[in-house]
Amino acid sequence: MSDKIERVVVVTAHPDDSEFGAGGTVAKLAKEGCEVVYVIVTNGNKGSSDRSMTPERLARIREEEQRNAARTLGVERVAFLGHPDGEVEDTRDLRRDVSREIRRWRPDLVICQNPHRTYLLGASHRDHRIVGGVTLDCIYPLARDHMAFPELLPAFEPHKVREVYVMQWENPQLVVDISETIEAKIKALACHASQFSDFSAVEARVRERARQLGQAKGYAYAEAFDRIVIQR
Repeated sequence: MSDKIERVVVVTAHPDDSEFGAGGTVAKLAKEGCEVVYVIVTNGNKGSSDRSMTPERLARIREEEQRNAARTLGVERVAFLGHPDGEVEDTRDLRRDVSREIRRWRPDLVICQNPHRTYLLGASHRDHRIVGGVTLDCIYPLARDHMAFPELLPAFEPHKVREVYVMQWENPQLVVDISETIEAKIKALACHASQFSDFSAVEARVRERARQLGQAKGYAYAEAFDRIVIQR
């Protein structure tokens, strides 16, 4: 089996999480010829301060924004699991749903959120932590083992992921140079217009964070991860 990464699945809690945490890396992988698939766990239906907005309308808006952002980075397939925003729990149903998508798309690499609370960027979102932990549990062992979720068989055969990138801001193991894809990341983030009252301020923060992450490696801009290699 080739060690080349050919297919990538990015699992995140909300529309826009993939762009914030790994947009430059996703664009780089797509540019290198990888097929990248997004799996978005929630419908993002709580993410608005507009008192006239309804959850149903917001979910539709955010789905369209996410599809546009994904296409900007070279991602054509986006799977929405439809769980309510802000109410994610580590349940059998969620573990089955994420395991099903890993088995469906059969990635070499999975990119996911960090299951640990961090205060570097402020208090991390509960949904992010739960989705990160669930994704890691699904990678090993649930998506791999045929006796986990027998109802998925035979449509979704077990699959063993080779590598995992866990989004990480503090003391990362892997720093990815996104100097050539930072503009695509910014453009993709701008697609999530419902989330920003002042996008210029968001852009400035994103660029500064990426600049800081790249400093130690001499990169103009970077994203950072912990890397897990699954033993064969």
